[in-house]
Amino acid sequence: MIVLGSTGSIGVNTLNIARKFNLNVEVLVAGRNIEVLNAQIKEFNPKKVVIANKEDIHKVDHSNVSFGEESILEAIQNSDSKTVVNALVGFLGLKPTLKAIECGKKIALANKESLVVAGKFIDQTKLSPIDSEHFGLWYLLQDKKINSMLVTASGGSFRDYPLDQLANVSIKEALNHPNWSMGNKITIDSATMTNKMFELMEAAWLFDIRKLDAIIETKSLIHALINFEDGSTTAHIANASMQLPIAYAILGKCDEQILEPVDLLQVSSLEFKKIETSRYPIWEAKDEIISNLDLGVVLNAANEVAVSKFLNSEIGFLDVSKMTLNALNKFNNVKPTTIENIFEIDKEVRAYCES
Repeated sequence: MIVLGSTGSIGVNTLNIARKFNLNVEVLVAGRNIEVLNAQIKEFNPKKVVIANKEDIHKVDHSNVSFGEESILEAIQNSDSKTVVNALVGFLGLKPTLKAIECGKKIALANKESLVVAGKFIDQTKLSPIDSEHFGLWYLLQDKKINSMLVTASGGSFRDYPLDQLANVSIKEALNHPNWSMGNKITIDSATMTNKMFELMEAAWLFDIRKLDAIIETKSLIHALINFEDGSTTAHIANASMQLPIAYAILGKCDEQILEPVDLLQVSSLEFKKIETSRYPIWEAKDEIISNLDLGVVLNAANEVAVSKFLNSEIGFLDVSKMTLNALNKFNNVKPTTIENIFEIDKEVRAYCES
């Protein structure tokens, strides 16, 4: 298989599964964490390596190294691998998803932005989501009439923070997730709840449903729930680890134990909270976005610019959601009819937010 984003959290867990099931890794694609990449190269012996920056090539312990977006697309095109694990973060992950589809490869998709911005142009026939929420929904599906679907959120870094102090939080505080360690971008998206908005949009495309919502479950043990028309609800409970959805996405099915089972006696109790717009202003746009999925390209572009500005100390934490809501208001009539439109709108929204 090809692993895009091999040194990130999903990539590392993917290679744990590759190790467990003795799977061949043909291509590794990584960013700037060359030390971790070199350890992966030594263990998995890929034929090809692609990194982000040309100036880092000499640091990579491999004879076949290239850099940049075009090299990623060429690696997908020229590989023998039947499976592409796309764990790239951001809009950067869209072209590799489209290229993998064009090449007829199976996609294990952790790149949320692919479906968020271009869901209506993505053929899902060979796509499996790597996300505990969507995996949970898929796992729960039965031949019964569904009323609605629900995913859970951790609540992010400021779940229990005094509301009147949110305007002045530091970058370090924002990156301090209560339940696990992820990359900077996803941790900020978790704190603003934009990440959960993305997941609802993905669920809309994956399961062709619009009755969707999210709630906070503070221990991150319940990942998804389905409400059936008969009034019953089923919940997917598992310890928080991406290895389970990754194993199913790559292998198709999995009968070996991947995780330790949840001990409910040890858990003792679960706590649920409503996602309040006073703490998560982006949630004001939830219903509009779910009813108009074309807005995904606007939501993502504005959010990427805003998160980058926050991480560069150019704006405050609350300004991230403010900037995104402003862009959604400005571009609320977008109607992309081709994949080219997606790239044009993305560029236009970014230029607006940068100015």
